[in-house]
Amino acid sequence: MSASTSTSLSSFFFSSLFLSSSPQPQFPKLSKRKPHHYSSFSVSCQVATLPVLSFTGEKVGETTLDLKSAPPDTARAVVHRGLITDLQNKRRGTASTLTRGEVRGGGRKPFPQKKLGRARAGSIRSPLRPGGGVIFGPKPRDWSIKINKKEKQLAISTALSSAASENMLCVEEFGEKFEKPRTREFIEAMRRWGLDPKEKVMFLVSDLTDNLGLSSRNIGTLRMLTPRTLNLFDILNSDKLVLTPDTVQYLNYMYGVGGDDDEDDDDDDEVAEDAAEEEEGSEAEESSGAD
Repeated sequence: MSASTSTSLSSFFFSSLFLSSSPQPQFPKLSKRKPHHYSSFSVSCQVATLPVLSFTGEKVGETTLDLKSAPPDTARAVVHRGLITDLQNKRRGTASTLTRGEVRGGGRKPFPQKKLGRARAGSIRSPLRPGGGVIFGPKPRDWSIKINKKEKQLAISTALSSAASENMLCVEEFGEKFEKPRTREFIEAMRRWGLDPKEKVMFLVSDLTDNLGLSSRNIGTLRMLTPRTLNLFDILNSDKLVLTPDTVQYLNYMYGVGGDDDEDDDDDDEVAEDAAEEEEGSEAEESSGAD
């Protein structure tokens, strides 16, 4: 029995499977996976030339609007996120309804359970009855959404740069031109600037005087904003945008290259360097004290 087992094992190990001269099985070669190169997020800068008009409607010069703009493949998403954030943050979230347990009354069973032939009922404040509670009604909640400061500024600058190509113009300072509140005079000035009072027009002025605000507030399609009240919704909702030289300078400073964001980055770098120097000085003092 043992001899037959040894011969069978020897014949198995000396078969063609274990001989080096036998051809090796060929396995398919796996192709190397190419690394995926992600496109870097870069913010471009668009320069637009705007005509400068006088109060009488004559062209007196040109000015340049140099703003940051998101890449074309992400610009729509950035502006959409900024708009949704502004609209949701305006919601007060105070809507509230009463459930059947919060409505006044309804503690007594309206009629006996049996012997009347009617459908059983335990309260007159059931959601199925008039005056009853509300099923899954709104309750007070917080609708606010967080958005980064730089992302919000990029959304505003992208919307402004897209409108600067066709729907934007610059007018010289006209706040002091209105000696008294007159809506008719303001409409005539708009027509001299090539603006239709029936179109949605947004004015961005540095200083909103009383006479200017009173002269323009009766025009339903007009929005008079200052740099403090500038928002993304009014920019997108307007057919024409009117700026002044001071507001053009403000936009170039806040939303252009080398604006407020870059200064914040420089300030952060300076703070980090100062903190590192203080840490090094404290470590040197501790080492000298230990010696």
